[in-house]
Amino acid sequence: MSAIRLLVLGAVRQHGRAHGYQVRSDLEYWGAHEWSNAKPGSIYHALKQMAKQGLLHAHEIAPSTAGGPPRTEYEITEAGDQEYFTLLRESLTAYDQKPDVLSAALGFMVDLDRAEVLRLLAERVRTIEEWRKSVTEYYTPEAGPESLGHIGEIMNFWVHSADTGAEWTRGLIARVEGGAYTFAGEGEPFVGVLTEGAENPYATGERHPGDDR
Repeated sequence: MSAIRLLVLGAVRQHGRAHGYQVRSDLEYWGAHEWSNAKPGSIYHALKQMAKQGLLHAHEIAPSTAGGPPRTEYEITEAGDQEYFTLLRESLTAYDQKPDVLSAALGFMVDLDRAEVLRLLAERVRTIEEWRKSVTEYYTPEAGPESLGHIGEIMNFWVHSADTGAEWTRGLIARVEGGAYTFAGEGEPFVGVLTEGAENPYATGERHPGDDR
């Protein structure tokens, strides 16, 4: 799964309606251009593609008083909302995704209710443990990787990563169970997006042709 679809759908959804540069600015504010494929070209391409797929509705708005071409504002559709929550749930559950997919899911997990997030994270731990059990039928981490030659380091790396991932997930579960964060239905959510016109201290400052569309 690519993180870009979840990131773009989530960013548009948080605004209600947003033009491409707003989406880009939000994702740069999160640092997503550093830890994912959310580069300007990918963001604008994703917006156009998902509009074609019926996941977003494109509204052409009048040009600014300063001139320039009309901008397109995007609004998530019912199908887009369904796709968003499907991607979000899958990304919180599956342990074998790239780190950018999990990072994107963590940024939007508060759109789900607390009980569901806890269930999804518990499922993540379970799948990690199941994977580890299947691997250790053939490889014994305690004995070290040397018995398999240098190739054993591959297995050693993955088992270590799985153990670390499970430990981190259990820590997140404990924090959520302890009342951390505001989830859906619990009150005013944390605002993680920039308001229109707000300065983005993490913006790259690099211009892209899609910024004005």
